[in-house]
Amino acid sequence: MRFKGLDLNLLVALDALMNKRSVTAAARSINLSQPAMSAAIARLRTYFGDELFKMQGRELIPTPRAEALAPTVRDALLHIQFSIISWDMFNPAQSKRRFRVILSDFMTLVFFERVVERVAREAPAVTFELLPLDGDPDELLLRGDIDFLILPDSFMPNAHPKAKLFDETLVCVGCPTNEKLSGQLCLEGFMSIGQVATKLGRSLMPSVEERLLLEYGFKRRVEVVVPGFSLIPPVLSGTNRIATMPLRLVKHFERMIPLQIIELPLPLPTFTQALQWPALHNRDQASIWLREILLQEASRMVAPP
Repeated sequence: MRFKGLDLNLLVALDALMNKRSVTAAARSINLSQPAMSAAIARLRTYFGDELFKMQGRELIPTPRAEALAPTVRDALLHIQFSIISWDMFNPAQSKRRFRVILSDFMTLVFFERVVERVAREAPAVTFELLPLDGDPDELLLRGDIDFLILPDSFMPNAHPKAKLFDETLVCVGCPTNEKLSGQLCLEGFMSIGQVATKLGRSLMPSVEERLLLEYGFKRRVEVVVPGFSLIPPVLSGTNRIATMPLRLVKHFERMIPLQIIELPLPLPTFTQALQWPALHNRDQASIWLREILLQEASRMVAPP
């Protein structure tokens, strides 16, 4: 199919090459043979009058021309996908849709578990792929690589629609045998005690309490860094270290690991857990269905004492 001299199939090939940065992987992702993908690259180069890709080791490195084309091509393909191909009415009971959701282990344990349980009842063939925050969320949303982002509102880009889920409170926690927590914790003591902190993804993004503390101009004495909130309680056990955690997660772990909750010596504000989706999914029937479930389940979240 040609449009003004351009074979539109080549745009699919170009998008796959930009995404995979490998001829073999790109060919596999769109069900082409490697020779056919190599031929597509040659035709793309001829049409655009640019090399488009150069080899560096085994990786394809796009030229500035390819980098400039990529977002427009991706946007066009996504518009076709969600405005034409996916226009059929969504039937949850029969759908085999897989949703890709980025969220923290904290939100998986205290919130998304109930979503999975409900969806299993209402749409038994619908599946989920839960992913950690690993990369630029704005880029992932723009490319349509994920269906939903569930993160603190302050972590989210502004270019896509979002909705509030619920507010969360931060508390200081330690092991019940922690000798340094015998009395009220002062700010000086909070800063001097060794702490366990969470860093998210390969980029080691600071967690929400770290961001808030930095805004106040405070830097903790971090002695242990873990890749997820759920690893904090076992690492605290039997030590004199402390950590700052979301209260709902502390209540979740209290049933399994004894924890002592201490009032923070500085008034860190509550933070908002929010839901975000690609702007192109606004009219996607499946996205609208799951969005409503997520918001309904969030409205049933009760603030812990």
